[in-house]
Amino acid sequence: MPAYRPGTERGPDMERVLLVVGLVLVCVLCGYGLLVGWRHRAARQSALPELPAAPDDLGPDLAPPLTGVYVSTTTAGNWQDRVVARGLGRRAAGAARLSVEGVCVEREGESDIYLPIADLVQVTTAPGIAGKVMGQAEGVLIVRWKLGETLLDSGFRADDTELQADWIVAANELIAARPKGRSTDSPSTNGAPS
Repeated sequence: MPAYRPGTERGPDMERVLLVVGLVLVCVLCGYGLLVGWRHRAARQSALPELPAAPDDLGPDLAPPLTGVYVSTTTAGNWQDRVVARGLGRRAAGAARLSVEGVCVEREGESDIYLPIADLVQVTTAPGIAGKVMGQAEGVLIVRWKLGETLLDSGFRADDTELQADWIVAANELIAARPKGRSTDSPSTNGAPS
């Protein structure tokens, strides 16, 4: 029979410590994997042009600004293909403003996203976009627009759905009324969010 040596046995407390350490390591590895994936996606999307700068004066609002949360931007019609380049992937609380100059999403703690009237294609709703699924048709406001030659969908979760409905009507009237020479509509908008 071997001699007893204190400290050579592993009790339940030691097993818990090892399990906790193992779980922490798994969480750290998952976080690292997410960070690397985010950076690789940004590198793949680096060919996207810079975002347009907002004018000093957007002019009067055509509809009451919507408060809520900017959710994300995806490639048009691909609600899970998130765009992270140019700061478009960062979710933030804020407000969506509509003026004759276009749409400006003012984000708290992040840079604003300005979409000139010439680049707007369509404003509608969808049940979700990357980062937020509501399960209702009007759950997320979707603004379809062009950045260079790339068609994108930006999602905004408004606090007030009644104001959102009025905002959408005003936005689509603005798009329809703009001079024809400024239109950047693609020939086909198949895959538009519904």
